[in-house]
Amino acid sequence: MHHGEAGTTAAGLRAGVPSFIIPHFTDQPYWGQRIYDLGVGPKPRPRHKLTAEKLADGIETAVSDSTIRQRAALGAKIRTEDGVARAVEIFEQCLRP
Repeated sequence: MHHGEAGTTAAGLRAGVPSFIIPHFTDQPYWGQRIYDLGVGPKPRPRHKLTAEKLADGIETAVSDSTIRQRAALGAKIRTEDGVARAVEIFEQCLRP
């Protein structure tokens, strides 16, 4: 469970664990929705709409939903990728005429 900042979200993905995002502002709602769309976390619950029941439901879903736990294994794939080398490759492709 976290706020959904890009760095924290990336760390959760890399770790291969489900993320339950409670967005506060800026890009956090985007990352919460992205995690949900990828199937690696329950539906995000904005802080201003959060209730004890919604908090408990989100945590329960994150730890018990087998589909979410299986998809969170995406972290293994992320850990094998050389993100910097791939970013440089894409950047260089953009520079070519």
